[in-house]
Amino acid sequence: MDNKFPGKDITDSDLKDKFPLSSSLNKKKIVKIDNNISFGGDVVPIISGPNGIENKDLIFKCCEVLEKNNLKLLRGQIYKPLTFPYRSKKYYEVGDEGLKILEEVKKNFDVLIVSEVMETEKLELMKDIVDVFQIGARNMQNFPLISKTAKLNKPIILKRHFGCSIRDLLGSSEYALIEKNEKVILCERGISAPHTHKSTSRFMLDIQAIPAIKEYSCLPIISDPSHACFWHEWVEPLTLASLAAGAEGLMIEFHPDPREAAVDPLQAVNFDEFTNLVKKLRLIGSSLNKKIF
Repeated sequence: MDNKFPGKDITDSDLKDKFPLSSSLNKKKIVKIDNNISFGGDVVPIISGPNGIENKDLIFKCCEVLEKNNLKLLRGQIYKPLTFPYRSKKYYEVGDEGLKILEEVKKNFDVLIVSEVMETEKLELMKDIVDVFQIGARNMQNFPLISKTAKLNKPIILKRHFGCSIRDLLGSSEYALIEKNEKVILCERGISAPHTHKSTSRFMLDIQAIPAIKEYSCLPIISDPSHACFWHEWVEPLTLASLAAGAEGLMIEFHPDPREAAVDPLQAVNFDEFTNLVKKLRLIGSSLNKKIF
């Protein structure tokens, strides 16, 4: 059947010709992170932490919360593709200095670090510290970055750009898979929409993309409700909805004092809210025969 809207929707021929490595015609991929954590099977891992690590004291407190909740994947962002180039004492990311903090984290806590890479030049600095590389939404079609990151043979989370189709996302994943790195995890993080139902929300979580990607692709799909809704009160219902829709992993932002966060202070939940959310996820997960880890 011909595609009447080229570039928008997926056809049967696309599955064979455009993304032969990521399509659902292949065996379902399970991306193993360690002996207990994998994406695409019966475990639904939670990646959590602040938007950016900010400082040693803050990230240590976040690691303690992870340990109390029996979680292991830390959102340890040190490089941020912020919308505007202006920084201040209030609005910043830690950059290269954050690598030293992440080293301290690994010495003191049994966590695995998920962190975004923005430039190929930073890969050498990050490769021995970061366990899972994130290619952010703005770099979803930065093919040289995807290819070089894939050559490290570490797991990659590839976030869908807020203006791109699933077809585009799967096309981007091929740039990693063709480098013989099959450890690719897709992430839905919200799309641009004419109505987001709140003036502060820039995007809308595309829940429908979760079952759609599972239909079209063999790669695991996870959800990032925090970045999608940009509003902390909506994070819990969207997280629970993502799990119900079949998300194979979740990315949740939390912070000891969310409204004082250095970046995106509206979307993080506090420690107690996060702990309560994890409890609810485990209750729902048990009914779906899924282990939240």
